[in-house]
Amino acid sequence: MKNMSQENIIEVWNAVLEVLEKQISESTFTTWILPLEPQYFDDNCFVVHTGQAFAVNLLRGNHYNQIVDAVKSVLNKELEVKIIFDEELQKKIAKKSKARAAVAEPAEQPQKPKYDSLTQMQSSNLNLKYKFENFVVGSNNKLAYVAAQTVAQKPGEKYNPLYIYGGPGLGKTHIMQAIGHYIIKNRPDLKVLFITAEEFVNDVVNALARGDEKTKNMNKFRKKYREVDVLLIDDIQLIAGKTRTEEEVFNTFNTLHGAGKQIVLTSDRTPKEIPSLSDRLISRFEWGLMADIQVPDIETRMAILSNLAKDSNIEVPNNIIEFLATVYASNIRELEGAFNRVTAYASINETPLTIDNVKTIINYNEKEKVYTFDGIVDEVASYYNISAKDIKGSSRSAKIAEARQVAIYLSRELTKQSFPAIGDFFDKKHTTILYSYDKVKEELKTNKSLSHSIDAITNQICK
Repeated sequence: MKNMSQENIIEVWNAVLEVLEKQISESTFTTWILPLEPQYFDDNCFVVHTGQAFAVNLLRGNHYNQIVDAVKSVLNKELEVKIIFDEELQKKIAKKSKARAAVAEPAEQPQKPKYDSLTQMQSSNLNLKYKFENFVVGSNNKLAYVAAQTVAQKPGEKYNPLYIYGGPGLGKTHIMQAIGHYIIKNRPDLKVLFITAEEFVNDVVNALARGDEKTKNMNKFRKKYREVDVLLIDDIQLIAGKTRTEEEVFNTFNTLHGAGKQIVLTSDRTPKEIPSLSDRLISRFEWGLMADIQVPDIETRMAILSNLAKDSNIEVPNNIIEFLATVYASNIRELEGAFNRVTAYASINETPLTIDNVKTIINYNEKEKVYTFDGIVDEVASYYNISAKDIKGSSRSAKIAEARQVAIYLSRELTKQSFPAIGDFFDKKHTTILYSYDKVKEELKTNKSLSHSIDAITNQICK
């Protein structure tokens, strides 16, 4: 079949891509699968080339069977799939990339302003780096991404409010601000305001604390927040329990929502899971769409680093990208920070990017203890003289319930994994995991016996 036309090969490969696109996360498909170029196939094998050296090992290790099955589904025959690194293809891709950049930003022509309204951009409090263009989409954040794009394209019409929740450093602030950037660029007539919940609280306190000027200042405060078209509030959980602030959020929400203005909120948990948050705010926050962002898989983390390297015009070896993506598994902010430290240090000190050098830069300790859910449960079970099966079971006896809550608390503290991930391990609902963690954390403030138990178990785990 080597003599078949290139058009036929491409036609077959496009059919294979259609199959793979439905099975593989968007970030992996776009970054590693789509750039593959089919070369030929015969009765025994199907050959594709890649211009990305690391794609060979990654695809062979993680997605080879899916690719083989996709080829089989199209050709009705099982063939060996050969993925070969092609240096010429790598050069061609790099050349195309430079050409696209030259067309996008001609050197001899003045650049167009990024925004039609500089004043609008400055007053919105947005960070220039948080845009849709550099947000890496994976299975962990696809719902939030699609919802954010829908809101950005038609603010106030659908998903209002949009409530995005997830652990720290997973991209909630990025995707929220990306909405603001898109609207400012495409709808400069709309007024966008991004604010953290902490800043909102401070504004309330300052407006209330100015004596004779209080009425005037409160009117000014309300005008600031209620005369916008798009209000973005980050870390909304921080208003919980602050009665006057909650009242202002409630009234601001009603004013904006009633006028068809868009509201976007982020939090580290769902509204019902925020302690002390009033029922009326919980109800309103749940009116629209709630979308969670989870910990990204390793391929998404690698795609994030590859994008950072591309945007920074820095060549980073594939083994370095894989190493960093493996070490920083649960927090994108930490992952990006490590990348910036490594590349800055290497540039300033003219140091080659090797694994050993990177380990030194990030203070990586190979002997550092790796904590697992199973290991933590085993130690807790041993301390309470029960079985690991008891802890993961459904018994509600006081002793087992306490052991279970301690195991959940230590799982969060030592592994830094997300509450949903811990819930999956213990086969418990996200809300149950969160309740157990918060309960132990609160009791530790006054319960010396519990504190002693957790210290003893932790010492055993950390040996």
